Amino acid sequence: QVQLVESGGGLVQTGGSLRLSCKASGRTFSAYDMAWFRQAPGKEREFVAAIRRSGTTYYTDSVKDRFSISRDNVNYMVYLQMNSLKPEDTAVYYCAAGPAYGANYYDVTKYGWWGQGTQVTVSS
Repeated sequence: QVQLVESGGGLVQTGGSLRLSCKASGRTFSAYDMAWFRQAPGKEREFVAAIRRSGTTYYTDSVKDRFSISRDNVNYMVYLQMNSLKPEDTAVYYCAAGPAYGANYYDVTKYGWWGQGTQVTVSS
């Protein structure tokens, strides 16, 4: 069992920055692949970024060169640094954990554990 708690969301103007944090507890954190997804009102949950247990990172095209995912295996933390934010980045952001095998990193079904989400609102 893995418990995930996100923090760091808020209201920011276009072009601003936010850093989301995800604190994990439970089983050995370093064994899991971690990811951030987001869900805007009326839309499906979508992949944002992932980091393998090896440290390899992946991003959806719309956030490449603006967002950065990282992990701290000692303190059981995952971060999402978001720069140059746009109104279309507005969504609830979820941290997710999944095994280092199975579905593709961008597939929501790969991840069996989810946080409660944190709201990010970017004003124009």
